[in-house]
Amino acid sequence: MERTLRISGKASGIYWMRHFRKTVNKQLGEILVERGVLSKAKLEEVLAFQKEKNVLFGEALVTMKLGTEEDVVQALTCQYGFPYLPLANYEIAPEVVATVPLELCKQYCLVPIDKIGRSLTLAMANPLNVQALEEVEKATSCSVQAFVSTATEITSAVNRYYETR
Repeated sequence: MERTLRISGKASGIYWMRHFRKTVNKQLGEILVERGVLSKAKLEEVLAFQKEKNVLFGEALVTMKLGTEEDVVQALTCQYGFPYLPLANYEIAPEVVATVPLELCKQYCLVPIDKIGRSLTLAMANPLNVQALEEVEKATSCSVQAFVSTATEITSAVNRYYETR
């Protein structure tokens, strides 16, 4: 796997940056065309809509009802090698939920799913959002690893775990 993840933060006066490398050198739309989710003509429609509305490609695809959140997640998994974690039957411990403030979860569409020592695992709709990862690291004093899940699954998990605390 060619994805490189360097935790941001100050170490011996050097600032490390987060890097993501594609494991497949193709755009999300190309992957979806290859998988038969989109035709080339529909891909062009999604790209035009994305540009017009200034939204992420996956958001445009789902809004136009030309693909599902699962299609986007699977393409991201293929493109970057992020592991996909379906959250529907996943149990999250209360102490893990307490690690990340609700505001960050809602703002960045993420949910903490596990914590071992100072290592925190998140499920995120957009695991490429470096700002979200850095803010969670800052708020929790943990290094963060990201899995990808759908926005619907994450919103449901946030509602389930944060509303019952």
